[in-house]
Amino acid sequence: MMKTATRAALLGLTLACSLAAPAMAADVRVSVTAIVDHPALDAARKGVTDELADAGYVNGKNLKLEYQSAQGNTATAAQIARKFAGDKPNVIVAVSTPSAQTALAATREIPIVFSAVTDPVAAKLVKSWEATGGNVTGVSDLPSLDKHLAALRKALPAAKRIGVVYSPGAANSVAAIAELKKLATPLGMTVVEAAAPRTVDVASAAQSLIGKVDVFYEPTDNNVTSAFESLAKVADQGKVPLISADPSVATRGAAIGMGTNYYDLGRQTGKLVVRILKGETPGKIASEVSTTLEMHVNKSAAQRQGATFSEDFLKTATKVID
Repeated sequence: MMKTATRAALLGLTLACSLAAPAMAADVRVSVTAIVDHPALDAARKGVTDELADAGYVNGKNLKLEYQSAQGNTATAAQIARKFAGDKPNVIVAVSTPSAQTALAATREIPIVFSAVTDPVAAKLVKSWEATGGNVTGVSDLPSLDKHLAALRKALPAAKRIGVVYSPGAANSVAAIAELKKLATPLGMTVVEAAAPRTVDVASAAQSLIGKVDVFYEPTDNNVTSAFESLAKVADQGKVPLISADPSVATRGAAIGMGTNYYDLGRQTGKLVVRILKGETPGKIASEVSTTLEMHVNKSAAQRQGATFSEDFLKTATKVID
């Protein structure tokens, strides 16, 4: 009887283990990559993981989540993309345009969900903003440039020359500048550009615009954002107000930061990831644009940069930093 009971127990344990194996195999894998680590992209990534957790996908339990940053290097981004393609996760989440482009170059089969991509059509990630097939969808941080210009004119009515420091290799920035020029011209405003191919070039590019512009505008260029303090320092020294399309950088020296809340952008991105994990195909999901718009004003930074804002303007801000 004892031997029979022991054999029965062992048989039960073996059966339990065999049943447990498929459950482990059913666990999902999500691989996340970003071109660089900085607060906006980090916030987007956190939004994605929080949305996954709220949907029941918890890292270390039923989710294997991997993250790798390219540290600003596109060659590294391509290596990460190829690794992820070889790993065959359920979904690749690409935060930033370069990361999404390299992911698409690495695989046309694994679902890719982009986040913080300004213009996915110009970046050739999707054929249009509609659902057009393929393995890519995502959420854009396309800035409402018309609203940005309206706020700029209200805050700084005398400003006519807009200086933009940007990375010429960033499709996001190139697209934003083209749209900015289109909107600024009818308003009697001009856009003056200064290229900064690397983060170390940001300060010198900004310095070259001193005396030529009335205001700096930063269109969420990843290289520039990574070196934002150097841009802010030039703005302070040159007494040129600095405006960014990222609200969070108001704490890093921008007089005004207006645009997407990147954590909310990540949550919105995470919802698309969950839909794909539940069986939808990315090719049938239209690309989306961030639904949030915030404006943060840093009064101290504005003062250092020679700007004073009216009380009426300050009342329109989502957040005012003294």
